[in-house]
Amino acid sequence: MTDHPLHTDWSYDGTAARRDQYYAASLTRFTPFREPIVFQKGQGQYLWDNQGNKFTDLLGMNVCISVGHSHPRVVAAAMEQAQDLTHCTTMFYHPTPAHLAEELAATMPKGHEWVVHLTNSGSEAVDLAMTMARTYTGNLDLLALRTAYHGPTAAAQSITGIAGWRHPGMPGNVAFVPEPNQYRGIFGSGTQPYLDEIDRTIATATSGQVAGIFVESVQGYGGIIEMPPGYMSGAAERVRAAGGLYIADEVQSGFGRTGEHFWGFEADGVVPDIVVMAKGLGNGFPIGAVVARKEVAAPMAEKFMFHTYGANPTSAAAARAVLAVMKDEALQENARTVGGALLARLKDLQSRHEAIGDVRGKGLMLAIEIVSDRDKKTPDREATTDVFEACRSQGLILSKSGPTQSVLRMVPPLCLSLADVDQVAEGLDSAFQGLGR
Repeated sequence: MTDHPLHTDWSYDGTAARRDQYYAASLTRFTPFREPIVFQKGQGQYLWDNQGNKFTDLLGMNVCISVGHSHPRVVAAAMEQAQDLTHCTTMFYHPTPAHLAEELAATMPKGHEWVVHLTNSGSEAVDLAMTMARTYTGNLDLLALRTAYHGPTAAAQSITGIAGWRHPGMPGNVAFVPEPNQYRGIFGSGTQPYLDEIDRTIATATSGQVAGIFVESVQGYGGIIEMPPGYMSGAAERVRAAGGLYIADEVQSGFGRTGEHFWGFEADGVVPDIVVMAKGLGNGFPIGAVVARKEVAAPMAEKFMFHTYGANPTSAAAARAVLAVMKDEALQENARTVGGALLARLKDLQSRHEAIGDVRGKGLMLAIEIVSDRDKKTPDREATTDVFEACRSQGLILSKSGPTQSVLRMVPPLCLSLADVDQVAEGLDSAFQGLGR
């Protein structure tokens, strides 16, 4: 019997034609460039398109690539497992996902018993966390933050505070509180007014008893909005007083990305009741997880809950390798030092380009917000698009984010080096110099 390798047409025209004909309309919106790119290869923090052009990936393929594209240890771990047994349903026992659960639990705050439910994605993890919180507390109402992004599934989008991600028919019992945006929040800078609004929202937009609050420690798609000191712990205190749980969404801000801590919530000393994670855990392999205090997860045993590929041993093997590489290559520390150097360069750019209204973030989770008027903080979506497109010619791939698409989001693989910082800063400088020409 002769093997016939599958033919792949790598041309832009061929790929575009197949997408146009066979992709559903629901998949056509998410193409950021005017002329889309066909990527063919990735290694570390770099990407190459089908023409051989090299790019520095400041997007991390939507924050999924944590330890670097096609990291040899991660690829080898997945290949070794796939050759033995590609998939094993959780109906049966397999040691690899069990080891991963142990290793994830070990990253959580000490003094508590933590348990793990592996899922296929971050959105599924969010859905499960919503169900878990409602089951444990017996309450229905959930709180979420405006401009939060928690996923596109029906349940996850119900706690997503951006209209462009919200579709008809979402489940209810969700009330939104203002995000504590220190640049353009409705109460300005500070923490207390935003905490007071949590109390007011519980008193007016819920039954008075809630299931919990979902908080991204640093809002990702919302434009890299870091929770100010005291907000996460204060939110947890207020929600717990109303019978609810504190649920930390670490899908984007976890796994050492902020540099200072392994998990974003650690910046405020809060101990969540539930943590959801995905993206960087798999370094491109599909996997997510809900990590919860054991007593919070216990009532879920009364009914079935199953994710077909959630404990897939191939993805779990890749995730185990990711955790090991992060430690062995000191990538959290690298995120802190390289991110600090890049942030300094971004602030220098702000001093020289009037269009930059704000620069923010920490570690390798950074953002530039572009405005047409610095005093009025007027979002400039058109200028953001122009700079974004110009970055492509500079060999930079990043993201347009925020509710008004006026933020350039930088969330590169954690292996970005100090040597890359100059190229990134100079490329951004050139892109901004082209504005108005």
